[in-house]
Amino acid sequence: MGTSAEVSEVTAIDVSSTNDTLNVVLTDGRTVSVPLAWFPRLLEATPRQRGAWELIGGGIGIHWEGIDEDISVASLLQPDKFMRLPYKPSERTTAVRKRSPKALAPRRRG
Repeated sequence: MGTSAEVSEVTAIDVSSTNDTLNVVLTDGRTVSVPLAWFPRLLEATPRQRGAWELIGGGIGIHWEGIDEDISVASLLQPDKFMRLPYKPSERTTAVRKRSPKALAPRRRG
């Protein structure tokens, strides 16, 4: 069975959050924890608003009516295919290495 089939068969059964993490319990026993920073509406929501979620599509997604947010289980399992993340750790390291030596040199005061 391929990865995409496995992702589509797994659904959410419970959701919780902390001040900086979204935790989703899946039917296969896994718990997926992701940073709330990935979802600005959830990050800015109150704990009460974050707690007012409902499962949609039989658990293929999660909906927060009060903040108009929807998140699919598939996007949590394969975020690189569904979301624009700020950067991947390897990309940030590469970007820093590509700076020219001149750009990194101390500036003269004068």
